[in-house]
Amino acid sequence: MADDTSTWRQRLYVIVFQSDTQAGRRFDSALLVFILASLLVAFLDSVARIHQQFGSLLSGVEWFISGLFLIEYLLRLYCSPKPLRYALSFYGLIDLLAVLPGVIALFYPDAQYLLVVRVVRLLRIFRILKLRQYLRQADFLLTALRGSRQKITVFFLSVMSLVTVFGSLMYVVEGPEHGFTSIPRGIYWAIVTLTTVGFGDITPKTPLGQAIASLVMLTGYSIIAVPTGIFSAELHNAMRPAGALDKPCPACAKANHEAEAAFCSRCGNPLYPRKDEVAPQ
Repeated sequence: MADDTSTWRQRLYVIVFQSDTQAGRRFDSALLVFILASLLVAFLDSVARIHQQFGSLLSGVEWFISGLFLIEYLLRLYCSPKPLRYALSFYGLIDLLAVLPGVIALFYPDAQYLLVVRVVRLLRIFRILKLRQYLRQADFLLTALRGSRQKITVFFLSVMSLVTVFGSLMYVVEGPEHGFTSIPRGIYWAIVTLTTVGFGDITPKTPLGQAIASLVMLTGYSIIAVPTGIFSAELHNAMRPAGALDKPCPACAKANHEAEAAFCSRCGNPLYPRKDEVAPQ
């Protein structure tokens, strides 16, 4: 009897966790269909007119799908060789987040709209379709983000200092009578103006205030591309082939050539001298 139970758990594990088998692919495909159906129900139920006409039907469908997800989560815990390890893993936490809104909705009905977090479970499509190249590109992005973290942090602190100065200055120049009722309000205006969003809910009225606003706008155009350039440079470094050469070209000083490059990709000059040009020792 114990052997039968063990065999059943192994078969269930193959179906639930492994996507390289036909049964596993069918299970994950059905799971994606239910995830999309759950999201569609949540979207439709948020529309007042549809909720009034079909609220009961949509609620019943959602409870049915939530029950299936709960069963699926319990099956994963049951057939996993290490249930705790699965529960604390990335996909385990995502699966738990997909179940929790349905449980919370039993006590707080408005929590049903949190069911949109199930869209994160669509990450499983990468395992089903074996799109490993996309996962590799995601690794490049993460590497670039880690590499540019310090530079972007310094840039962000510099921008915060600027908006604090500009916001305080506008509070002094314009004053509460023109909408700048406090320094935080002035900082809010400076952020909106510096990022070129321009809501227009607060506008300077005095000539000096308008001059400062013009300076903030020009500053925004000058610095808005800085974090993009920082990230692009780090992304370029992250995507460099392994073993790329750091030796600069002797003619144009261009660095970072391909690992097996013999000539400069910019000027075409040889990266290494020919053997007959090497002076004898």
